[in-house]
Amino acid sequence: MNDRLPRLLALVPYLMSHPGAQVPEVARLFGLNEKQLIDDLQLVWMCGLPGHTPGDLIDVSWDGGEILIDNAETIARPLKLGVDEVSALLVALRMLAELPEFAGTEALARVIAKLEQAAGDGAAAVSNQVAVEIDTAPGALGTVTSAARQRRRVSLRYYVPGRDEVTPREVDPLRVVLVDGHHYLEGWCYRAEAMRMFRVDRILAVDLLDVPVDPPAEAEPIDVTDGVFRPSESDELVELELTAAGRWVAEYYPVESVHELGEGRQRVTLRARDQSWLVRLALRLGDSGRVLKPESLAGQVADTAKAALANYY
Repeated sequence: MNDRLPRLLALVPYLMSHPGAQVPEVARLFGLNEKQLIDDLQLVWMCGLPGHTPGDLIDVSWDGGEILIDNAETIARPLKLGVDEVSALLVALRMLAELPEFAGTEALARVIAKLEQAAGDGAAAVSNQVAVEIDTAPGALGTVTSAARQRRRVSLRYYVPGRDEVTPREVDPLRVVLVDGHHYLEGWCYRAEAMRMFRVDRILAVDLLDVPVDPPAEAEPIDVTDGVFRPSESDELVELELTAAGRWVAEYYPVESVHELGEGRQRVTLRARDQSWLVRLALRLGDSGRVLKPESLAGQVADTAKAALANYY
């Protein structure tokens, strides 16, 4: 539902400027199936100016697969980006331009230049105050990218922050993806005997082996649409109580349940395979959240906080 309003606001101007567009063509352009597009058109048909009489509502029809729209002039103009939106877009584009795979890409440079020109001094000034640094291990990104393209096995020395240890790995790379500003190598790990995601900036050493990849049939790419972390039933179940200031946890991490407690407070349950990560999360929350279960974790958080405070005395 959060994506529907922006889509409708883009759909109406497009249909106004493309009278007679065909349902299959428009559905494909907006990344929808035909039923989803028809549902959107039915909603558009009930929208319009206050008064809600037939003369106030948008008139749209799609008989025979040809879409015709009328009485929508008030929202027919394409949407314009605000200063904050343009600034965020410029920052993201500049970050892409710094990545090795986009180095020297003229098309990206032209897009940035055109956007800066269209945005004016305000957005450019704001975005120029933000710098994004991609901290990758020297040469690691290029090596794993080449390995994925050549379908060759790699040998890694990989740092696991949750256990504070370095582990040797042999991995059959499937692809390299960018998620939340970090590059990940995704592949079949022979140490874990499962698919794993390795953050490239935690790879301490990597060697390209003269061995072709040979992952088992069950090796399938991981869906990273909602982030890298995917909890499993074997991971520990943790219960947190959050104040209004800590509600971001339920939006940022995959939680199993959310119960509203009133006054903006929530009780959430989530799974995590790494207790040290949970301790860091609890400390980060401070007085905006507390661990309810398991009790052993609550005690560990309290002991870690006391040890940290002792360093200040």
